[in-house]
Amino acid sequence: MEWDLVLGLVNTVRHDGHGGVADDLADVGGFGDWVAGCGVGVVVVDERLRGEVVALRRAVRALFARAVRPGPASSADAGRLMPEAEAVALLNERAARAPGVPQLEWSAEADAPRARFVAGEPEFGATLARAAIDFLAGPDLARLRACTAPRCVRYFLKGHGRQEWCKPSCGNRARAARHYQRRHGRSGTVRRAT
Repeated sequence: MEWDLVLGLVNTVRHDGHGGVADDLADVGGFGDWVAGCGVGVVVVDERLRGEVVALRRAVRALFARAVRPGPASSADAGRLMPEAEAVALLNERAARAPGVPQLEWSAEADAPRARFVAGEPEFGATLARAAIDFLAGPDLARLRACTAPRCVRYFLKGHGRQEWCKPSCGNRARAARHYQRRHGRSGTVRRAT
């Protein structure tokens, strides 16, 4: 499904487990590992392609932030989102790199031939861009959410009506944070017994 590839791309920005944000595409080695896990065939991984994919990820995260409104965007994007018009233009430009090949169809039962376009073998960036466009223009977009758990920066597809977080560990962290706030007050200060 295209959303697997697209969510996989945007979630290469993630919580590092220590209060910060990690980037799985920060270097060519990490980028190569991520591409290998995508299952898209042979891709020549280099710094140029990594830079293009990181720019594409930035565009898709900006459009995801718009899509989840009025809900909050991922905290990783706060204050550094690509302008939406620029994000749309970048996505369309990258998707246009995928070749289309005209094919003629004329079955024995048909009176007239029909032309259709079949995608050729696109470059990896075009594959990602097309998957993002398919997702953003498709029915699954209505289920897109940004995880609101403390320190989480992931996007996810809401699987059921009560789902609030991307994974159970985020739910545990959010419940623990709420418990702490109730127990220690809104200011975050610890009350001492007298």
